[in-house]
Amino acid sequence: MSDAPRPISKVLQDLQKTLPKEKVCMFDLLEALHERGFGFLLFIFALPAALPLPGLGVNLIIAAPLVFLTAQQAMGRHSIWIPEKMKYKSISRKRFEAMLNATLPFITKIEVLVRPRLGLITQGMFSHLIGLFGLIMALSVCIPLPLTNTVPAFGIALMALGVIMRDGLAVLVGAIIGLLWVAMLGYVLIFIGTEGLDAVKETIKSFL
Repeated sequence: MSDAPRPISKVLQDLQKTLPKEKVCMFDLLEALHERGFGFLLFIFALPAALPLPGLGVNLIIAAPLVFLTAQQAMGRHSIWIPEKMKYKSISRKRFEAMLNATLPFITKIEVLVRPRLGLITQGMFSHLIGLFGLIMALSVCIPLPLTNTVPAFGIALMALGVIMRDGLAVLVGAIIGLLWVAMLGYVLIFIGTEGLDAVKETIKSFL
């Protein structure tokens, strides 16, 4: 039992105690989350877009790191390489903590449903597929259309959660949700055009 994954909420709460006082950059997160770097970084960047949090600036702050991280995961890297320019791009600690505090209630609720199972799916050769699926979803998040990046970001967050907690079922559900959404958007764009994407956006708004 001693090797059971630590709850994500606990890791993120501990993270807040170790971050610099003024600004937070990718290097700080890499240093603090070496325990399970890929999964936690993907989760941290994907979840705010999946909720989403107002005024975060999804495409600028979140999409690029998601693409960069999932591409490396797809290539099978075990350690994260970050360009110097990206490594030291920062946001204020106040803004970062606001993001974490807004997501923690959601995290504590979803943690109840996540547990180690189908662990084989979270490691080995499957890691390449998880990265590839995540990369496809991350590229979808880059599309500058309001509300249409929420579902693929949620898929990435759920897959990352599954990797962190060794829950293969969470990985499978996240992959299915995200890829089906991307396939649907691709179908609409190819066969209907941008008018179809506008219709999707308006349909989503009608449910909010």
